[in-house]
Amino acid sequence: MKPEPEDEPPQAQEQLEAKPRRLYQAWKGNNIFLCGGRLIFGPDAASLLLTTFLIIAPTIIFCYQMKSKFHHSSSTGQQHMHRAALVIVIITTIMDLVFLFMTSARDPGIMPRNTRAPPEADELLLGSNTPSMDWSDGRTPRMRFRRPKDVIVNGFTVKVKFCETCLRYRPPRSSHCSICNNCVHKFDHHCPWVGQCIGLRNYRYFFLFIATSTFLCIFVFVFAWLSVYSQMEDNGGSMWMALRKEAYSFALIIYTSIVVWFVGGLTVFHLYLISTNQTTYENFRYHYDKKDNPYRKRIAANFAEVFFTKIPPPMANIRSWVGEGALEAGFYTPYIGLDVTTPREKIDLERENKEVLVGGVQIPTVLQNIDYGSFEDSSEDKNRIEGEKTVHFPSAWAQGNEGAGTSATATTACNDETSEDDLNEIDSPNIASTQASSEANTEPPGEGDAKENDSSNRTAQSPGDMIK
Repeated sequence: MKPEPEDEPPQAQEQLEAKPRRLYQAWKGNNIFLCGGRLIFGPDAASLLLTTFLIIAPTIIFCYQMKSKFHHSSSTGQQHMHRAALVIVIITTIMDLVFLFMTSARDPGIMPRNTRAPPEADELLLGSNTPSMDWSDGRTPRMRFRRPKDVIVNGFTVKVKFCETCLRYRPPRSSHCSICNNCVHKFDHHCPWVGQCIGLRNYRYFFLFIATSTFLCIFVFVFAWLSVYSQMEDNGGSMWMALRKEAYSFALIIYTSIVVWFVGGLTVFHLYLISTNQTTYENFRYHYDKKDNPYRKRIAANFAEVFFTKIPPPMANIRSWVGEGALEAGFYTPYIGLDVTTPREKIDLERENKEVLVGGVQIPTVLQNIDYGSFEDSSEDKNRIEGEKTVHFPSAWAQGNEGAGTSATATTACNDETSEDDLNEIDSPNIASTQASSEANTEPPGEGDAKENDSSNRTAQSPGDMIK
């Protein structure tokens, strides 16, 4: 019999079982990917079903009405009119749904992410301290900001900001969508009705979608009124009788008159934005209608840029293969896992939970983190007093300084500044206090009380009397 192979370690088994993944499977954004990453939806793609229903439901009602009128029409002209209206509405509805799908399921211009900040971003790093926070957590936090860069666009200076989530500088006209959690090139807005961001690669289809919806609403509204008008002629000009017999037309009139205010107003607004070469984000954020717009061209050139230029390929190849562990799924938090603390802050973090006692009294955290290194002597002073004796601190105070994180250079400086006379003055009270404490433990209670009264009287004397 062949010997059984030894069990492989868990890490080796995981490496054998690990399979390469595509980028969309490890993407950190909130998008929904279908068909192997070929279709990209936003996190609120469920609203797409509601939008589709609002388009299809009135269309079905209108087609049913036109078909019934086609069969009941007495003249050939009315039959041709109803048939043409039916065909136009069906074609327009199909186009509207296609534009809706291409807007919602298309990459709007998602920009790739970086796993680490580029070196140029670290060079433009700003650090600021907030000493007032010492009193809350006992240490000085550091906030890190990256400065925006200036870019020249058509002779205008435009500031580009650093995205702390995607770890890259955003190109001009780009912004980070908080809903999709992606940086989108030429970001316009996030539309909840299509469940997707509107950017460089789907803005054309978005405008065609709202323009087709506006045309569909107006067309249905007009033909619904024509049906009511023809019914009025058959009922002696009574509006009420005509509306009762044309219930479907009356419902379509109310529905389209409400919807056209939204899609029609949105179409007019985006016609203005296209003519001035703005995005919705730029119009509300930078107010280019009140100041110079670095991207504005002639009106014809602005429309040609939207409708007659080639749509660029995706910047992020979502279907590309990535190595195992290259990216982790989930939301990214800036600076997680990166060491952004200074060496002194590391010491404070290790010792902030320790209880530091000096002579049985706990030292506040604020006093523990004082930078005693700023009191260091110059090299000349150190050379001058290099041979002098050091001061022997009590053991409790030495332990307290050690636990509190007092720098060794500050202790050396304090020792060097002490002369021999000061040494005798410091040592003598310590010896005297030690002898007094031992005598107090052996003497009778009465003598101890008398000595306490005597010491209290001496303490009450003024400094001048003690000198005398």
